[in-house]
Amino acid sequence: MKLTDNTVLITGGGSGIGLALAKKFYGNGNKVIITGRNQTKLDAVVAENPGIEAYTLDVVDADSITSFAEDIKKTHGDLNVIIHNAGIMETEKIGETDISVAENEVMTNVLGPIRLNTALFPLVTKNPNSVIMTVSSGLAFLPLSLNPTYSATKAAIHSYTQSLRYQLKDSATQVIELVPPYVQTTLTGERQANDPMAMPLTDFISEVWSILEADQDVEEVTVDRVKFQRTAESSGEFDTRFNNFNDSMVKARA
Repeated sequence: MKLTDNTVLITGGGSGIGLALAKKFYGNGNKVIITGRNQTKLDAVVAENPGIEAYTLDVVDADSITSFAEDIKKTHGDLNVIIHNAGIMETEKIGETDISVAENEVMTNVLGPIRLNTALFPLVTKNPNSVIMTVSSGLAFLPLSLNPTYSATKAAIHSYTQSLRYQLKDSATQVIELVPPYVQTTLTGERQANDPMAMPLTDFISEVWSILEADQDVEEVTVDRVKFQRTAESSGEFDTRFNNFNDSMVKARA
């Protein structure tokens, strides 16, 4: 992936990993566009970071995606990088939590990026140095029982990314999967943002950038902190790691 002189679209760019990536890309000489559902957050980002552009977008709303894609085609015809970062994560107790919680996660975390990718695919892939980056999670490989649907949606994104990469293997478009560990963001609230068990956001972005700089052909960006999840199956220790991980997280949340 070329790290300068791109036009980069980052969904869920109003906070957390999306915002941190937006700042990093913009600071390295890229045109950056962010999206989000919270207009107040987007306005604050633009005010603090003149030059970054923001659009309101609800990835659950198919009509909103269609309208947004048409606008982008008219205003940013040079778009060559899309980072599908928007997502939500909810705690669920199976059999007790209302099914609408799980449905909303699936709509946001799976259908949202698939719909947006479909809408912008012709534009992004026709431009030079094109990149489609998905954001999965370590939980795609070692799920957290407290967040069953979120973990499942990220496994789906991993699978979708693999198929997308294979279909584009003879094209000029690069497909990258970013696999975050547990990071200090407000994804699940302020507790996560201040949790010492989570990786500091600045450290995560710094390591991600180093990986991208070191290997322009990288397919998966996995920082050291997430490798115990990514390699759980291949190590032959999945059951042990799964039980230890879930026991520790359930205890920490209690």
